[in-house]
Amino acid sequence: MKLVRLYSLQNVLLLAIGMLAFKYGFLDRQPVVLALNNWQYIVMVLACCFIAAGGFYINNTAGVGKENNTEISEAKIYNIYIALTLIGVGLGYYIANFVGRPMHSGIFVVGAATLYIYATSLKQTVLVSNIVIALLMALPLIAIGIFTMYPVLNAENKLLLATLLDLMLDYALFIFVIGLLITFINDLSNADTDYNNGITTLPITLGRARTQKIVLVFALLPVGMLLYYGNAYIKELLFALGYGLVFILAPMIYFLIKLWNAKTPKDFQHLEMVLKIVLLFTVLSVAVVTFNIQYNAKG
Repeated sequence: MKLVRLYSLQNVLLLAIGMLAFKYGFLDRQPVVLALNNWQYIVMVLACCFIAAGGFYINNTAGVGKENNTEISEAKIYNIYIALTLIGVGLGYYIANFVGRPMHSGIFVVGAATLYIYATSLKQTVLVSNIVIALLMALPLIAIGIFTMYPVLNAENKLLLATLLDLMLDYALFIFVIGLLITFINDLSNADTDYNNGITTLPITLGRARTQKIVLVFALLPVGMLLYYGNAYIKELLFALGYGLVFILAPMIYFLIKLWNAKTPKDFQHLEMVLKIVLLFTVLSVAVVTFNIQYNAKG
């Protein structure tokens, strides 16, 4: 359990599952040749996971509010962080060179640097830190597009790839919104600890009750997005529509109801888990939608 906590392995696993779902449940079922084969794609996933694990580790051991951690020496903390980050960036550089776009490896460097800056200083900046973390949660989807589709873009497949990228950007936008909610709920859960550690978050600036009301209103946005996407894109795909209603929309409605009366850190931790479950079913939904489309086409 200590390793799970230090490296936030549940979040790293969610990242890997999401990236693999887009590969094997969506991209591989499209009539287009991708720039990365199976094992190269796995290398890209590993690059993202190592960088994420390094970022979580430095945040959980030596980040703002953890400076007085006496369980692990500072030298060991930074050695582990540097090793994880270098492996991740190195794998990313290999993938960027393989597709003939070495400069694109900068996306891995920027991701790693941002995670470090967040952990050591940016965490204290109200709202900016929330937005940055939410953007980083959506960044792997952008990386998928950059390294699997952009290198093979040509006049013949331009329309198809543009359509696929638009869909992935829709997913990235929704993940960003859910990610932002997760950061707000995490701030509500850790308000007392953050206050004692001198970390300025939205609940400390505005008060927990007022922040909770703001988050409740903001949480209506992903619900509205789900209703729009369902009506605009998948209302004819009955299986995918049912999946979305049961596994994504229903948990979001549950989240809204529970948030109204949430008071203790345990309540907010539960709500954070609900949002992570929503994220999991969201990334898996791309495979469900693809299957439903192909099933209808065969029928």
